[in-house]
This record gives sequence, C-alpha cells and structure tokens, in this order.
Amino acid sequence: MNENTFWELIAECTPQTPDPDAEQLAATLTARLSDGPITVVTGFAEQLSWALYRLDREEYCGDLSGDPFLYTRAAVVAAGRAAHEAVLHDPSNFAPYAAGLVWAESLLYVPDRAYLHLTGEEWQRETRYSYETGSNAEGWAAA
Repeated sequence: MNENTFWELIAECTPQTPDPDAEQLAATLTARLSDGPITVVTGFAEQLSWALYRLDREEYCGDLSGDPFLYTRAAVVAAGRAAHEAVLHDPSNFAPYAAGLVWAESLLYVPDRAYLHLTGEEWQRETRYSYETGSNAEGWAAA
C-alpha cells in the first residue's frame, strides 16, 4: 500500500458523524482490511507507522508523555491527510489535539485486529518505523 492509498482509505472510512475517539473510523477500517489480502493489512500497518513516526517530534509533544502523546498523534492521523500535513508544516497545528486531549488509540489496533480476523492468529508485527514516543531520534535531537 502506498501513501496515497493509505490516505484515501482513511478518507473513505471516516464517518460522516462526529467520531471524537476515532472508534467508528477504526471499526470501519478494520472491516475493510479484514476482507484481505494480508498484504493490504501489512501495507496499512507500514503506512500508519510512518505517519505516526513523522509526528514523533519534540516540538509537538509539549506536556504530553508516552502513550498520551502517541494517542494524540494517532488523532492527527485519524483527522486525515490535510490535518497531518498541516501539523508537519506548522507545529502549532498540533496544539488543539494536545490541549483537548484528542485521542485515537483505537486506530493503533486496526492492523492487528484485521490480521487476527484473516489468519486466526495474533500478529507479532514489526514495521519499518516504530511509532512509539521517542523513536524518531531526529525528531528529538536538540535543535
């Protein structure tokens, strides 16, 4: 899955009604990915990890730590490509997500749930990029 396909899938699965914690988005994405093939699930996981990794930067973090920062970054991804790019271009665009504690933790489990549905097995996945807080060394290097 390439980056454009990833963002198109996010857009297609975004509900028309408010979805503050991205629960509906995650459920719809999981259902779509559960139709297979596995390569689409793994491609989604790679693109999701890349999108989150790119947001793993000290200037976005503020007072958030560990998991809250990760879940807030996931909320930016859940908001779509335009929101993601806006934050990458101007860190101040991250502030409303952080201040409002807008979280989308459920987005993180989409590939794992789809994989389980397709294979009946837990996925011991590793992606090229880690999305855990602090994994983007360049984003945390002293300016």
